[in-house]
Amino acid sequence: MNRFTDKVVIVTGAASGFGTAIAVKFAGEGANVVVADLDMEGARSVAAELPGALAIEIDVSDEHQTIAMIDATVAAFGKIDVMCCNAGVPHRGSYMTRMNVDDFDRMWAINVRSIFLATKYCVPHMAQGSSIISTASIGGKRPRPGLTPYNASKAAVIALTRGMAVELAPRIRANCVCPVSAATNFDLQAMGTQDLDEAMEKKVIDGIPMGRRATPEDVADAYAFLASEEAKFLTGVALDVDGGRSIQ
Repeated sequence: MNRFTDKVVIVTGAASGFGTAIAVKFAGEGANVVVADLDMEGARSVAAELPGALAIEIDVSDEHQTIAMIDATVAAFGKIDVMCCNAGVPHRGSYMTRMNVDDFDRMWAINVRSIFLATKYCVPHMAQGSSIISTASIGGKRPRPGLTPYNASKAAVIALTRGMAVELAPRIRANCVCPVSAATNFDLQAMGTQDLDEAMEKKVIDGIPMGRRATPEDVADAYAFLASEEAKFLTGVALDVDGGRSIQ
């Protein structure tokens, strides 16, 4: 099934984790994908495996680099159909009062400011039926202690998405996905470990009714659905990809 033949899709944070899975998903369904990441070596590696892909190095919190990414995409492909604002960073799990102020500001710049910048500069190049999709977190809806600034940044992503949905309708749809913990380096960084031991893994999974953590492919599938014609009447949606975690 090629739902995205001839579509142009930008994916930020695409050199690893959710971003790589999102890029692979769209490319596998016919899209020309821009693999954007601060890790240029990783971005090139991912792009090399995808037909019609372009690798771009970017700090998503930087206005000039965002403009350059949009300009390079339009120069290469002539348009933008789907803007995937996936790039994000966690902070080491701990109580908020122990967090460094510079780390707080940097995290908000990457998790929130980046979506404002990408939206501001991609919208003029988007036609009727285009989509902006962002990665939020189930913690933005159901925060738990230890990741309060991160969860607040993801709640901001949800609020941005809902406001954008109204401002950009009916030409462009804006949605976001809210994943639960996943087996990625992102989560390991937040947990301050290189690997989860059995006890830590059990603690995470015990809070998820479906009995497992999310996979990058779960998130990529949600992105592809929200960008597809099947979701043509969905905008302002914060789609839980959490195996029921938010219910408990």
